[in-house]
Amino acid sequence: MLIVANWKAYVEDLPKAKGLVAATRRAASRSKATVVIAPPPPLLGALAIGNRSRLAFAAQDISRTTGGAQTGESTARACMAAGAAYAIIGHSERRAAGDTNGIVAEKLGHALAQGLIPILCVGEKERDPAGRYLAFVREELRAALEDIAQKDRTKVIVAYEPIWAIGKHAKDAIGPHDLAEMVLYIKKVLAELLPGNSSARAQVLYGGSVEPEDARSLTAASGIDGVLVGHASADSRQFASIIKELS
Repeated sequence: MLIVANWKAYVEDLPKAKGLVAATRRAASRSKATVVIAPPPPLLGALAIGNRSRLAFAAQDISRTTGGAQTGESTARACMAAGAAYAIIGHSERRAAGDTNGIVAEKLGHALAQGLIPILCVGEKERDPAGRYLAFVREELRAALEDIAQKDRTKVIVAYEPIWAIGKHAKDAIGPHDLAEMVLYIKKVLAELLPGNSSARAQVLYGGSVEPEDARSLTAASGIDGVLVGHASADSRQFASIIKELS
């Protein structure tokens, strides 16, 4: 089980961040799950460098550049040097800010080139009765992976985050049955894109209003391999409860 905490910009000062890491570390020590924290970029190095716990760290995003005269950019190599082992790529909020499928593919390539484990986010804005959202998710996966070497495609973790479910309460998020169908669909698409039988080992996470109230039901019946948690991950009690529920 992989549990990823995307703090987004909810945590803005170092003392609070250190306290949240300490609380997450305690919760993770009682779990067999792999727990990954994605802090805001300015806090990544302060929290991740020298980390000797079971926690791992992720970049919330990386640049499409590889260095040089690019003020304000956070390259894959710089994030790796700051202690990141993972990188979230193509999050819906970054796509809304202008990341096209082509940009997402570039970032994915840079992450893999530097040895970061990419968490590729895909997901539809809305569900239409005709099922066009399935083609939308398929295209996001194809566009991201088609220019990646076959051997590297197997390293990519997919996070399904239906945009319509983000920021909602647990009761308004996706149900286990619908999520199970989507996981099967994503793995079917991955079977077409990944070499051999490697799609059977592909990890698919779910992100979209993951809270203590729905964490267990979503994972128990859907076949997902973990969760990508947003706002609840910046609350030490809520996130500890999620880790406990998934243990």
